[in-house]
Amino acid sequence: MERYTIKDFNKDFPDDASCLEWLRGYLYPEGITCKACGKVTKHHRVTNRACFVCDNCGTQVYPMVGTIFEKSSTSLKTWFYAIFLMSQTRCGISAKQIQRETGVTYKTAWRMFHHIRTLLQENVGVFKGQAEADETYIGGARKGKRGRGAAGKTPVVGIVERKGKIAAKVVGDCKCNSLQPFINNHVDWHTKLYTDNYRGYDGLDFYVGEHETVDHDNDEWVREDVHTNTIEGFWSLMKRGISGVYHAVSPKYLQNYVNEYAFRYNHRQDETPMFQSFLGQIASKPSLSP
Repeated sequence: MERYTIKDFNKDFPDDASCLEWLRGYLYPEGITCKACGKVTKHHRVTNRACFVCDNCGTQVYPMVGTIFEKSSTSLKTWFYAIFLMSQTRCGISAKQIQRETGVTYKTAWRMFHHIRTLLQENVGVFKGQAEADETYIGGARKGKRGRGAAGKTPVVGIVERKGKIAAKVVGDCKCNSLQPFINNHVDWHTKLYTDNYRGYDGLDFYVGEHETVDHDNDEWVREDVHTNTIEGFWSLMKRGISGVYHAVSPKYLQNYVNEYAFRYNHRQDETPMFQSFLGQIASKPSLSP
């Protein structure tokens, strides 16, 4: 992956104007189509306003409308810098750190991070070849039984294509009706699927070409190609990040955090710097009005 440093960031985005110009170029790569003129026309920037005006008829266009920046009083440069900081680490960065780095309030920093995370949900399509499926539980140390169904914890199911991408989803429970529809939506008929011997995966043979399990109950972790080590490695990375950086995550927002870690994993081998991958998601969601 190509490196993108703070020096590169400051060169590309020295102020709000450069950020707005990038946003215009990204959203309108072929030029802005004027709604009044009905065609692509030349537009010029309005001084001290985040809009562009058609040179022919004066119709205004606001690039930030429909993005996470809409109606935000926080400067565009601060938004871009928050995205840059968020993209630079494998385990995430806290809103408190953004508060220290940018000078915004903690409430503003948290909202910015929340909005940025809403961009990171991806449709990774259908997995082929060899894939692993597993479930895990997210939550701090709490009283209650241990293991599957641990009291007070939130279950997450995931499926990973070996040497490929991952998809993960917060679910209400780990019964067949919760796990299997998600898994089935992400596997091709010819996929070789590997899971542990949890009964929630019983019946997956009907949806895939081959389904093999490892017996964790009897300390069987690897049998030739049959294992779930890949997805368990992702769970480990995500849990360390959540507990080490964020300490605790509400079930209400957990899916956004899961999406963040999945996005990093899915783009870990891209030639494009992670910061640019993050920026490339800007137009994927409607505004949330911070």
